[in-house]
Amino acid sequence: MKDAHAGHAGSDTGHVAPPSFAALTVGSIGVVYGDIGTSPLYAFREAVLAASGAQGVTPAVVLGVLSMVVWALIIVVTIKYIVILLRADNNGEGGTLSLTALAFRALGRRTTPVLMLGVIGAAMFYGGTFITPALSVMSAIEGIKVATPAFDPYVLPLTMAILVCLFAVQSHGTGRVASLFGPLMVIWFLVLAVLGAIHIADYPGIFHALNPYYAIMFMVGSPGIALATLAAVYLVITGSEALYADLGHFGRKPIQAAWVFLVLPALLLNYFGQGALVLADPSAMVDPFYRLVPEALLLPLVVLATMATAVASQAVITGAYSITQQAIQLGLLPRFEIRHTSASQYGQIYMPRVNMVLLIGVLMLVMLFRTSGALAHAYVLAVSATSLVAGILGFIVFWKLWKWSFWTTAMVMIPLIAVDVLFFAATSMKILEGAWVPVAFGIVIVMIIITWRRGSGILITKTRRTEVPIDTLLRSLEKRPPHIVTGTAVFLTSDPDFAPTAMLHNLKHNKVLHEHNVILTIVTSDTPRVPEGDRVQINPLSEHFSRVSLKFGYMEQPNIPKALAIARKHGWQFDIMSTSFFLSRRTLRPSSKSGMPAWQDHLFIWLAQSANDATSYFQIPTGRVVEVGTQVTV
Repeated sequence: MKDAHAGHAGSDTGHVAPPSFAALTVGSIGVVYGDIGTSPLYAFREAVLAASGAQGVTPAVVLGVLSMVVWALIIVVTIKYIVILLRADNNGEGGTLSLTALAFRALGRRTTPVLMLGVIGAAMFYGGTFITPALSVMSAIEGIKVATPAFDPYVLPLTMAILVCLFAVQSHGTGRVASLFGPLMVIWFLVLAVLGAIHIADYPGIFHALNPYYAIMFMVGSPGIALATLAAVYLVITGSEALYADLGHFGRKPIQAAWVFLVLPALLLNYFGQGALVLADPSAMVDPFYRLVPEALLLPLVVLATMATAVASQAVITGAYSITQQAIQLGLLPRFEIRHTSASQYGQIYMPRVNMVLLIGVLMLVMLFRTSGALAHAYVLAVSATSLVAGILGFIVFWKLWKWSFWTTAMVMIPLIAVDVLFFAATSMKILEGAWVPVAFGIVIVMIIITWRRGSGILITKTRRTEVPIDTLLRSLEKRPPHIVTGTAVFLTSDPDFAPTAMLHNLKHNKVLHEHNVILTIVTSDTPRVPEGDRVQINPLSEHFSRVSLKFGYMEQPNIPKALAIARKHGWQFDIMSTSFFLSRRTLRPSSKSGMPAWQDHLFIWLAQSANDATSYFQIPTGRVVEVGTQVTV
């Protein structure tokens, strides 16, 4: 679910040698596994505390929890994501919205149920994004309390200061920092493995937890406590959606290799080490992770953990930028400003408004929950919902697109979906303990998307009532041709079958027609990117008119002048200095008969007003733009 990080090579950099398999593997460790790699800071502690209840920390409790941890990592991460979902790529890209696009292709059309699944998955990702930086950084900083309780008052301000700095540097791009992500996280995982391995000798019988019998017996023996424990165990696999979301940045095999040869062994060794330590010394339950090291090494470990959690936070922040960009291209959100922070790395983007919203939300959560334990309760529901959505969409893709038989698909996916449902039910129990927060964020996102789509549909319908079919206009101009001026006029429209409003106003007020007139439509493909050979489609309509369609992938930012330059290969001599772009700027007013409640009317108008203007979004030179104002009620 962390969608775009420093991994895409741009198309403007010439012939650049592709990264080696080793470089891609190390890079994936830094970007893909940041979140799941910092889970040992808090996940085991929260799971055992949930499981122990009145009976305290016993071998049955610890072995039961560790067995659930092991099999959660194997079933959800290894089987579902590493083995199965990583193969469901959309032209090399993964993630909830990519899977949604694949489901559309599998069904042959865009259906509302599949769209809503994708929207819910994306919204729950946003909900989790608010919590990940707060939880990760705070859990790392809390390590200083282990040295002495005197540091307790400084945990909150230190956490907030680090988070403010983290969000403040986003506008500078993550290129330089990203080069450190992989090596830093390799060191982090090696440290996890060594710390865990050293303490396994404290209780060698800890390896009995590899047997699923202990997990099953714990769940059967204490079903009520087991559900609460499962919700905490889910903290172990939060971040697993990044395996799929970042597929396009590193490729399937590097991500798989990193998991099998480093990440999974390191995580298991650390969790087993924490378990052995707790069974040998129950007082270590205060903070089993930091108790793995002697006091003299505590501060260096806190520093390393803080750096690792900054990497995990960076991953979800840039992921939020990417999924927002995809949502904009798919028409789910209004146009927001997108800044490219690297000339050579396509995936490095910065979105000021998204960054500010995330920072405000993260700081609010830190002040509201105040401890990593409380934040952990709030985290799990949103992530489990995202995983459940991925399982359902995967079922559709494998059955309809991959042409698996229904029964084969059911045999593979139903058990995995059942596990997702079990975790979702368990994490739903945390609603009153804080899980309502990401759900509330998610509901707000869903309402914004529904309002934007519904309002846009109403706006299109109302605008169409006053528009003239382009064929009718052309016949009228043939009978009474206006004055012809030199140059090219490009009119942007979402419906190429109707004359753009800006064209009608230009004819009405200026009473002139350019020598060449282009009815331009921007089309978003269900693929992440579109090859340049498929970018432009030109259909001549008459001596003075052409209909041009520019197709972009849902992970691309449209650049109209650059795309039109490609049209030269089709015989159109495009010259930006003799071309004027005519855009319609609508002023929206609420209407009592819009078909939406008044609050939704006002929300849609606010969203439309907050959208980035088309000139900047489509990267059109401002000196070549003519804007025509219109007023529309919605």
